[in-house]
Amino acid sequence: MPIAFLSFVNDYDSAPCGRAMRAVIAGYTRSPFQPANKGTLVNVRPEDFASQVAQETLSRTGVSGENVEDLMLGCAYPEGEQGLNLGRIVTYLSGLPVTVPGSTTNRLCGSSMQTIHTAAGAIMLGAGECFLCWGVDTMSR
Repeated sequence: MPIAFLSFVNDYDSAPCGRAMRAVIAGYTRSPFQPANKGTLVNVRPEDFASQVAQETLSRTGVSGENVEDLMLGCAYPEGEQGLNLGRIVTYLSGLPVTVPGSTTNRLCGSSMQTIHTAAGAIMLGAGECFLCWGVDTMSR
């Protein structure tokens, strides 16, 4: 379950119209993984996995949760425990302010990449500056 933390870079000088911002990945965290239905991670719920990775990424980057515009989570198979709005649940479990929204995106294998594209587009349009994006899937549960 990789996690990407997007922030913004003021890139006004290089933009043709002088007003564009460039999205950059400011940090990331990768959780451990193992074969489905085996090992010590078999009983870990997806929202617990995701909230731990979110907390670690915020810690590594030094970004305050108050600066996060939105938490976007991709999930290829949103069924069972993963069928809820995990993005919103993770905002609570990771200690982000209740004002930070959370969403879950399903694009099958491209779910986490779609969240990154969506956040990068919002940054470039000036519709936000800091997004927490990643994907989670647990095949053991």
